[in-house]
Amino acid sequence: DSEDSISERQEWRPVIYRKCTDPLWLLLFCLFWAGLMFISGYAVVAGAAERLVLGYDSFGNICGRKNTPVEGANLSGLDMTNKKYVFFLNSCSLEIQSLKISSLSLCVSSCPQQQLNSLEDLQSFARNNGSLLCIYNLNVSSYTLNPKAAQLCPTLPVPPSKSFPLFNRCVPQNPECYSKYASVLINMVNEMDVFHRILSGILAGRDTVIGLSVLALAFSLMLVLAFRFIQTLFVHTLIALVVFGLLFVSGVLWWLHYDYRNDPSTELETEKENVKFLLGYAIFSTIVTVVLLSLIFVLRKRLQFAVQLFRIVAKIIGRIPFLLFQPLWTFLILIVFWVFWVAVLLSLGTAG
Repeated sequence: DSEDSISERQEWRPVIYRKCTDPLWLLLFCLFWAGLMFISGYAVVAGAAERLVLGYDSFGNICGRKNTPVEGANLSGLDMTNKKYVFFLNSCSLEIQSLKISSLSLCVSSCPQQQLNSLEDLQSFARNNGSLLCIYNLNVSSYTLNPKAAQLCPTLPVPPSKSFPLFNRCVPQNPECYSKYASVLINMVNEMDVFHRILSGILAGRDTVIGLSVLALAFSLMLVLAFRFIQTLFVHTLIALVVFGLLFVSGVLWWLHYDYRNDPSTELETEKENVKFLLGYAIFSTIVTVVLLSLIFVLRKRLQFAVQLFRIVAKIIGRIPFLLFQPLWTFLILIVFWVFWVAVLLSLGTAG
């Protein structure tokens, strides 16, 4: 080694007295997590997300599990472990009253897959399948004898129905009944408050969210590999991509906002809110674009420092190759957090 390099190594000293450089942001981060845990705890205690997932009857019983009695509610506290499906007594003529479906609903062990035209058919179905489609306290043998059976049993004829995975409801297969059934559910979503509509939008767009997450994982891996092998070219390429990406995103958002706003078919409340959200996103994206472009222009002479920094990063990755898997851990953690967040939203939505 030369004398200059030896003197440089001797002059360098590690930082002995270390301190936290971002105490304010650390405090804000801790406050964020404290608030998140408080909201999550309240949602778990006060909410009932399983009522949405599993379904429930008109007496307060959650289908597919054992229930505890509800004070003042008759026929509550029943064991519904083997009765996993929600069945509406008049599925072909559902109506909404005060954001609730007016029809009585029961927990049944199976949905009728064939049309039932009479009380005798209901009785035969109950005996053969063990699925009671009438009020719980009505004995099967009384289906054809009790004078009030018509009011305690489903509206005849009962259309064939089928349950879907992750949606434990008996959905009628008759085209007219299905159309009515679906329209009632859609109207319920349209009449819900903003919070519930946002939640339904998230669930409806879950495929898009997952797809974008996978795309982000792929880009993250590409960036890490670029850190390792191409530093100088990568810096200039990254800056160019950032500039064109920001301009492209802002332009697309403004175009979508203009297209939605002038679309005559935009009548639903959720679509009108989408227009407002697009306007907010477009304004925010434009502000971020202007700020970042200004910073890039002002700091353009310092790009060489960024190149040197990436060279150091490349050496670190060469010595600690497991850093290449960091995007994968981040991706998995974000997926877990997203699932947790949706679960909290579902619990809050049922907290009343």
